[in-house]
Amino acid sequence: MLRGLSCLMIVAVVLAAGSAAAETRIKCASTTSTQNSGLFDYILPIFQKKTGIHVDVVAVGTGAAIEIGKRGDADVLLCHAKAQELKAVQEGYFVNRHDVMYNDFVIIGPANDPLKIKGMKSAVEAFKKIAAQGAPFVSRGDKSGTNTKELALWKAAGIDPKGQKWYLEVGQGMEKTQRIANEKRGYTLTDRGTWLATKDKDKLEMVIVLEGDPVLFNQYGVMAVNPAKHKQVKYKEAMQFVDWLISPEGQKAIAAFKDKHGNQLFIPNAK
Repeated sequence: MLRGLSCLMIVAVVLAAGSAAAETRIKCASTTSTQNSGLFDYILPIFQKKTGIHVDVVAVGTGAAIEIGKRGDADVLLCHAKAQELKAVQEGYFVNRHDVMYNDFVIIGPANDPLKIKGMKSAVEAFKKIAAQGAPFVSRGDKSGTNTKELALWKAAGIDPKGQKWYLEVGQGMEKTQRIANEKRGYTLTDRGTWLATKDKDKLEMVIVLEGDPVLFNQYGVMAVNPAKHKQVKYKEAMQFVDWLISPEGQKAIAAFKDKHGNQLFIPNAK
């Protein structure tokens, strides 16, 4: 009897091992905002339950994510620097790019807002004021989508902040950049999703000082790595993920994701 049970246990272990080996996994290079906000923790189990595909996320800045995809070290990308994404598609590195969702960027600063930016309507004018007063500004400095937007705002303001004493490039993700800005009693640009998801957890003594400027619109897109460039990528499974994200079911899942206060962090807008 015991010998029979042992054989059954061995068979069960072998079957379990075979099942684990057969599990399909794909790699998604994405932004830190989708990870920090908790979006992936919410939507990926839904996708896996439907398809059996496990998505491993590499959360970096958009610039780094695109480079990872170009090398063929990911199967699919979810980013938020549309101009860079479209350029990479035109260059043949990626295929089937789609808009997925959006939120917006906001400028945050010390709770007492020493520069009195709160009430201003223009992000560019706010940046001019920060530079004129030499107030600490913390930049991600990592070629992410947020960093790309920030640099575009400085350019629109006619200011080159690099090398200035008040301008600190930290080369970190959004959550760490927010923490450093908090420590320096400075200002920074962040995406609303990361801000809402982390401000209480990280006990930040900061507030949104400017929001609502149309230039702060923050579009996210998804695209598959081109299998013609890298034959090893799991294109079929990557496209299942792309198709699910832009499907009514995927869009509904994104819309349903909220922070603990009930704030919707991303607005689905796939077409």
